[in-house]
Amino acid sequence: MPTITTNDLKNGMTLDLSEGLFQVVEFQHVKPGKGHAFVRTTLRNVRSGATVDRTFRAGEKVERAMIDKRSMQYLYRDGADFVFMDNETYEQLAVAPAALGNAADYLVDGSAPLMLMFGDEVIGVELPAAVELAIAETEPGVQGDRVSGARKPATLETGLVVQVPLFIEPGETVKVDTRTGEYLSRG
Repeated sequence: MPTITTNDLKNGMTLDLSEGLFQVVEFQHVKPGKGHAFVRTTLRNVRSGATVDRTFRAGEKVERAMIDKRSMQYLYRDGADFVFMDNETYEQLAVAPAALGNAADYLVDGSAPLMLMFGDEVIGVELPAAVELAIAETEPGVQGDRVSGARKPATLETGLVVQVPLFIEPGETVKVDTRTGEYLSRG
């Protein structure tokens, strides 16, 4: 693994520390009037999702984790696990829901997310900014019920519940933001 100094940190970089794998959420170089410079960071544990604040000395050496991004196709659910196929080797990989985080709410059969791999371990998923999902269940719209900005809950084909405008009907496709989980438009 390559060793870098804390002066080279960037947001999104993954570090292999003694406590585990951490992704840099935020960092700040501080040069006080007295004493030595230091780097104040906010790190997110990629396995548990917990965030921690940590301070490093300026120039301190840390191990950078090499994260491999692989394009995989989501095939089906096998019990609790999600089964993916590597698009290059055609090998199938069963992934626990905990490794996917909230990305599981946006996966439909045939979708092809980028899987973030550390060795053979899946540590995250990169989704497109928005996905199109079908409405599985929602209350039907009523004629004359067209209040501007009014919303109703709708259950999507993945089980995710989002607030949609009153005119959206069951069976329609809607575009949903994968970062916020909000309705964007009709599909």
